[in-house]
Amino acid sequence: MRTRHNRLPPAIRTRTRRVWYSLLPIAQCSIAAGVAWFIAFDLVGHSRPFFAPIAAVLSLGLSLGQRWRRAVEMVGGVTVGIGVGDLIISVIGTGAWQITVVVALAMTVAVSLDRGPLVPIQAASSAVLVATLLPPGGPAGVNRMIDALIGGLVGLVIVALIPTHPVLRARRDAASVLATMGLVVQGVVDGLRASDAQLISEALTRARGTQGAIDTMRSDMSGGREISHISPLYWNSRDRLSRLEATADPIDNAVRNIRVMARRALSGIQHGETMHDDVVDVLAEVVGALDVVRQMLLADPGDKPDAADAARVLRTIARKAKPELVADSGLSETVILGQLRSILVDLLMVAGLQRESAIATLR
Repeated sequence: MRTRHNRLPPAIRTRTRRVWYSLLPIAQCSIAAGVAWFIAFDLVGHSRPFFAPIAAVLSLGLSLGQRWRRAVEMVGGVTVGIGVGDLIISVIGTGAWQITVVVALAMTVAVSLDRGPLVPIQAASSAVLVATLLPPGGPAGVNRMIDALIGGLVGLVIVALIPTHPVLRARRDAASVLATMGLVVQGVVDGLRASDAQLISEALTRARGTQGAIDTMRSDMSGGREISHISPLYWNSRDRLSRLEATADPIDNAVRNIRVMARRALSGIQHGETMHDDVVDVLAEVVGALDVVRQMLLADPGDKPDAADAARVLRTIARKAKPELVADSGLSETVILGQLRSILVDLLMVAGLQRESAIATLR
């Protein structure tokens, strides 16, 4: 099956992978929408509880992060919008300038109460609804607030009963970032060996495009933490998630150091500086080390390679990355080795070492 998948064009593989990874969040949103409508319509008795399923879907979304906060923001925004809209419209009536005033006041109150982006948007949309469709002072506004509460609560219950694995998605994100960094370092190595600035420039462009992946990784780690608190099924995953969360900063720092290293390598080649084979060979070994660390992140507890295996590979490279390699070198090569040593410290921290212990491996 995987072989057939790999034969597909890259764009199709990317879309297929994206859909596959989103199947469970899509199922959560779909089930939450149906359940929210059932509760609001059949159990509570609201005639048109359209906002209950909307609130359920918006509180969940496809992103794992901050679902609890999104649910709270949803209910808070609707409450502010309905309250302000109902109060103001009952006094000044409806019309174009009244809508302008109501939206401005609702968003101002919402922003003053909370810095979340969802609160003022929901406050504004709810105020518009009151100003245009719902009669002020009637029960429709209160029903809308109840529908929002139902949808938000249903979303949280669905997360607890049908949870996304709190670790799986985040570790896959982290592994993907490391895989990309392996390609970047390999591109730099190839460019240095061939004295080809174009290869290094392409690698640098790839490295600069990783910020979105890093942001997604951090978001999914945060979402995993939330799931591990909401769902009893994954309470036992908190320690494992804490260890994974501890890798976020070192991975981010490694990416930044690789970018700096790639920029300096490009500058050195463009200015005709000579790079010694010993330095390039050590840098080439980092490609394999990145792959070992990537496999470590993907491995289940008890599987290989584990953190000890990754640290062993990194220590071997650290022993070779000696300052004597650039004793008679120019600025670019010296900076490249310095960044390489920093990258090793970052990766050793991903493998579980404290920063002091990671630095101590570099003699």
